[in-house]
Amino acid sequence: MPIDAAKALAAEPRTGEITWDRKDVLLYHLGVGAGVPATDPDELRYTLESRLHVLPSFATVAGSGSPGVISGLSMPGVDVDLSRVLHGGQSLTLHRPLPAEGTATATGRIAAVYDKGRAAVLVMRTEVTDADGPLWTNDAQIFVRGEGGWGGDRGPSARLDPPAGDPDKTVERHMREDQALLYRLSGDWNPLHADPDFAKGAGFDRPILHGLCTYGTTLKAVVDTLLDGDVTRVRAYATRFAGVVFPGETLRIRMWRGEGTVRVAVSAAERADAPVLADTIVEHS
Repeated sequence: MPIDAAKALAAEPRTGEITWDRKDVLLYHLGVGAGVPATDPDELRYTLESRLHVLPSFATVAGSGSPGVISGLSMPGVDVDLSRVLHGGQSLTLHRPLPAEGTATATGRIAAVYDKGRAAVLVMRTEVTDADGPLWTNDAQIFVRGEGGWGGDRGPSARLDPPAGDPDKTVERHMREDQALLYRLSGDWNPLHADPDFAKGAGFDRPILHGLCTYGTTLKAVVDTLLDGDVTRVRAYATRFAGVVFPGETLRIRMWRGEGTVRVAVSAAERADAPVLADTIVEHS
């Protein structure tokens, strides 16, 4: 079996140093759609180094830019075909606001392996600390088609009851035709997002947008719309990837206010509101 759950869970954590600077942050922000309009003061918080605020979802690419999806596939006990891999979900816990420049230690391990029958789910956990203590914890849920069925633990259900009532806010964000090409410069080089032939081999008509690009774009919309543009208010952010986005499409982002939370649902406007992100929650101060 390409996935050996016991071996993956018993593997020693991988620890390494990561560094990032303002250029990395600026590039990431452009990759998730910041800078429109280019001279808007609110956008300059993301695109001008002299007044830079770091969107918390930058944590998913900080340092080497290798997200949990990629690093998890190189762990002991995991040997799978990249074309069968999808990013199932992502959760992020912030222990402190992210600095615009930094050096930190990242420790990654497989925290769980679940048997969903027709697929396996790996949970790749990355914990990051610097000289002042913990910075963030990332969990990437890696969905591997065709690798389930060995009788293992199915794991918890990620499904939440849908938000009640009409959304408090709805905004739209257009994804550029070259959005995936720009976003991949932050470190996710999976050819699924750039190579038409590879995308067809994986079952898609054309390359798809990175799920983490949609993830970042959505968080920025929540921060800008309901959190007064204050990135430091975000405490945690979790989502389930419910469908794909193609570059050039428009994200319709619906938001429901709660006590210290924002529930979010994201769909592709041009495809009859096909779901893109589901079970999405931003926790904030």
